[in-house]
Amino acid sequence: MKNMGKNDILKLILCIIICQAVGSSGSVFTNMSVKTWYPTLVKPWFAPPDGLIPVVWIILFTLMGISLFLVWREGLDRPEVKAAIYIFALQFVFNIAWSGAFFGLRSPYYGLIVIVLLWLMILLTIFKFWQVSRNAALLLVPYILWVSFAMALNYNIMVLNP
Repeated sequence: MKNMGKNDILKLILCIIICQAVGSSGSVFTNMSVKTWYPTLVKPWFAPPDGLIPVVWIILFTLMGISLFLVWREGLDRPEVKAAIYIFALQFVFNIAWSGAFFGLRSPYYGLIVIVLLWLMILLTIFKFWQVSRNAALLLVPYILWVSFAMALNYNIMVLNP
C-alpha cells in the first residue's frame, strides 16, 4: 500500500462514513418491520440471531469504505476508476432497494428478485475493482459472501412463509 498522507487519511475516513451512511439509510425500511413483521416469520434453522445482523453490516460497510478508498486513490482521472466507482454506487442502490422490497414492502418474493440483482452488481463491482486494485476487490469478498448467505435466507423465508 502506498504511504498515506493526511489527505489520504481524510479520504479514507470520508469513504467509510459515506458507506456507513448510505448503508444505514436502508434502515428507514427496516426499523418498524424488524420489530413487528420480521419476528412473526418462520425462519430456517440457519437464520442468525437478530443482534448479529447489524454488527455484520457495520463491519461490511467499513470494508466497503476501505475498498472504495483504495480505488478512489488510484485517480478519478482514470476512466476505469470512474467506471468502478459508478458500478459501486449502483450496487448500493440495489442494497437499499433490497431493504425496501423485503422489509418495506414486507415481501420476501420481491426481496429475492432484488437480492439476486444486488449479488450480480456486487460481482460486477468486484470485477471492476479488480481492474483497479486487487486489494479493493478482495475486501468486497466478505460482502458477496454475506449477501449470498442473505439470499439463501431470503429464499428460505419466502418458501417457509407462503
